[in-house]
Amino acid sequence: MKLDTSGLESTAPLIGASHVLFDGLQMNPSFELPNTSNFDGFQKESLQMVKPAKGTTTLAFVFKHGVMVAADSRATIGSHISSQSVKKIIEINPYMLGTMAGGAADCLFWHRNLGIKCRLHELTNKRRISVTGASKLLANILYSYRGMGLSVGTMIAGCDETGPGLYYVDGQGGRLKGIRFSVGSGSPYAYGVLDNGYRYDMTIEEAAELARRAIYHATFRDAASGGVASVYYVGRDGWKKLSGDDVGELHYKYYPVVPSTVEQEMDEVEAA
Repeated sequence: MKLDTSGLESTAPLIGASHVLFDGLQMNPSFELPNTSNFDGFQKESLQMVKPAKGTTTLAFVFKHGVMVAADSRATIGSHISSQSVKKIIEINPYMLGTMAGGAADCLFWHRNLGIKCRLHELTNKRRISVTGASKLLANILYSYRGMGLSVGTMIAGCDETGPGLYYVDGQGGRLKGIRFSVGSGSPYAYGVLDNGYRYDMTIEEAAELARRAIYHATFRDAASGGVASVYYVGRDGWKKLSGDDVGELHYKYYPVVPSTVEQEMDEVEAA
């Protein structure tokens, strides 16, 4: 007895149909596999080929009174500016912030996921999760998805019982503790301002101005950064948004227009 498996075929035979018209439909689709001995390496190279260039500028640093976090708001797809109003500083809980650099969808999804897990930790243990624990939780999650094309470069900043904390976490599960970080295509320019003006004993106003100025200079030099420079402060009482300034207006604040010599002489003649 022979088992009839015709009903399991991807294209069942059509009763009464013309073989001339439907010969092409009855053929199973096929494609050639890549001729390579290292399929994992081929997969990584393929992901890099279709991944568009991205750019942003985010920064955070620890100082005497807490943590200062700042970011721009421009989103790009290659050379195309897709948005000027992206919120790149994400509130994980009332005492912790995360920054977004890399793929917007990846960063936003995993930050929301981290916020849920932090809330569940708080309900289970009757206490808030520490900045160290939250960053380690995110790093473990991203490490389990390494090699799958996630594009995440984030900073976890906040205050807990031990004081302010700042960690950098990347899409491969890497995690690094520090007091001063900048992530994104504009980070070299932001580092230049931060390294020159950073002091641990700054006031909150001085730290906010340093963060704002660093974001502005990065947007001025980096084409993939721009929009609005948002500045957040995280202290023992939680986070607070201090400012959100258009970088075009900040340009004239830091570099006011000075009339040329000819214009000054003409104004003096008219006044006389």
